[in-house]
Amino acid sequence: MLSRRQFLMSAAVAAPARLTGRQRVDRALAGADLDRPPFSFWYHFGLEKEPGERHARATLDFHRKFRTDLVKVMSDYPFPKPSGPWWEVKVLTNPFPQQVRALQLIGQALRGRNYFVETIFNSWNQAEKISSPAEVRRLMHEKPQALLDALEAINRSQINHARLALKAGAAGIFLAIANADENVLTREEYRKFSEPFDRALLEAVRQAPLNILHLHGERVYLDLFYKGWLARVIHYSVHATGVGFDQVRRSYAGVLMGGLDERNFRKLSEDELRQQWRQAQQAAGRKFILAPGCSVPNDTTDEELMRLVRVLGA
Repeated sequence: MLSRRQFLMSAAVAAPARLTGRQRVDRALAGADLDRPPFSFWYHFGLEKEPGERHARATLDFHRKFRTDLVKVMSDYPFPKPSGPWWEVKVLTNPFPQQVRALQLIGQALRGRNYFVETIFNSWNQAEKISSPAEVRRLMHEKPQALLDALEAINRSQINHARLALKAGAAGIFLAIANADENVLTREEYRKFSEPFDRALLEAVRQAPLNILHLHGERVYLDLFYKGWLARVIHYSVHATGVGFDQVRRSYAGVLMGGLDERNFRKLSEDELRQQWRQAQQAAGRKFILAPGCSVPNDTTDEELMRLVRVLGA
């Protein structure tokens, strides 16, 4: 009788050699044999004031330098603020035109060789950026319907953007949810003021092959997302939450993404990276994409990033 570790090792040996990044992702989604897990990492380029061409070039240069299997496109362009009170936001057909331009160029350059996913910060987070976290919470308590109306308009705009992203060639969206967290909202508050909009956004792009839920925070309500969401991957920070993949795997059958300590990434040696990779893969099984639990520090050096590339043999 093979142990779990022996099974994973034998599966790796039996996997086809020299898979492409796209093939690795496809096989991870299917729970098939792999030569090694697909991987990705990312940080913020700080190009929100630059044109889309500059953003696309930085994204592609990063992908080519570090040979990531999955291209996670950053999205730092701000949501347009209304001229009046922030909550009187209108529905926009193209809220992030420079981001769309970047996505078009990225899609043209990759030509299907690698999947790329578009980062979308959920509507609650966009409302916080338009105003402030304190102002959003104030409106939630004083004028809850005004907040719901604002979130609806933002979300409809984001749905328009998500569809433009798929049209540009994105394989799906990387939906960042940072308020399904005990430190931000109660479960009931999240269910009322965010979950309907987050679900509607995924519903609008349900045909995409690679929608990813990024659950950000330290006290995340992970169990809310195990079933019934139109995403094939859950990504969260094992190290920030203290919740291992083995615990999540008991209730979640989809692909798990993460495993690496994003907070201490710059300090991790190759041996430590290898150990975190092996632990995460053993707990997650075949449906697994290796990544930090969130973006690595923006000042991470090329050499520090290259450690993981060497460990994986990418």
